[in-house]
Amino acid sequence: MMRLDVPFVPDEAYIRFLNDRREHIHSLHFSLCAADVPDARHSFRVMDTETLADHLRQVPGPKKYALLNSRFHRPEDYFAPARLRSVTDRLALLLKAGVLDGIVCTDAYFLQALSDADRSVASALEAVPGINCMADTFDKIVAVLDGVAASGFRMPEKFIPDRSLNRKLPELADISARCGAAYPGMRLGLLANEGCIWQCPFKPAHDAHIALSHTGVAVDTFEMNRTWGCMRYFRDNPHMLLRSPFIRPEDAARYADHAELIKICGRTLGPAFLMKVITAYTEHTFTGNLSALLDTTTWMADEYDLPNHALPADFFDRVTSCDQLCRSCGYCQRLFDAHARKRPFRLRDLRGE
Repeated sequence: MMRLDVPFVPDEAYIRFLNDRREHIHSLHFSLCAADVPDARHSFRVMDTETLADHLRQVPGPKKYALLNSRFHRPEDYFAPARLRSVTDRLALLLKAGVLDGIVCTDAYFLQALSDADRSVASALEAVPGINCMADTFDKIVAVLDGVAASGFRMPEKFIPDRSLNRKLPELADISARCGAAYPGMRLGLLANEGCIWQCPFKPAHDAHIALSHTGVAVDTFEMNRTWGCMRYFRDNPHMLLRSPFIRPEDAARYADHAELIKICGRTLGPAFLMKVITAYTEHTFTGNLSALLDTTTWMADEYDLPNHALPADFFDRVTSCDQLCRSCGYCQRLFDAHARKRPFRLRDLRGE
């Protein structure tokens, strides 16, 4: 059985849900919910660390990883002992509470600075390279893991390579075999439900803009994406959603020879979304609108109905043997035209609000 790496959010109904499905869950990843500790999303909830620890204690069993995966930090923060200590003190509190196994980090400068700030904390925690390190070859995986080994943190027990490998099975098979030989205690995982553009050209700048927003610069990434970025791209080319390297719940088990974990994303969309997605991946089926299962393109569910169950039986085989030369193929366009239905425009009913 492929187990799940899922977001944790401090919501009582969601915590009960996770406990009901604990046998399916390998690990939880979570924000530190601290205004001064950025991760790869815009800050949306602040909570003191003791309260966060109390919530995490309510889900015993799965491994737990704090997200410190901002693309970059303010340059002065690397040289600020008090700033670094504020982070390591939070990590130390979670360690003492028994609710922390490691961190997820994308900024190698920050990883080394944290280790130098408190080597006792670093040596007790795994450092998991974030998926936005975009490690899509064995050489890149070795390079980022060499950085972890040099940092003073423990080597990770899981690794999520770049999402593009979801649709590149020969490369994934090779990486899986070589990682198994070189790092026998490390589990490979695959990000299932992001729904972003294939090899997204906006992503490096998008991640940087989110990181920039944590430095105090006003950045409206939603408006940027709607006007110039991925939202505009998918509005102009909605069939390209099928080119996105998502993994359908029905197809997840087909990766079992190459990976041990399925990672679920969408923590900023709230517990109702997460419960729907986790249910789909634990039951290996989803009969709703495909867009409603995906993180970054959930908004498309308001514009198109694309029934996941209507996709043909050979969908997995077709998209994992594709050369990505869409202009000479047309498969995704034909499939989208055959099954997607444009939703009628509806005014929001504001009565009673």
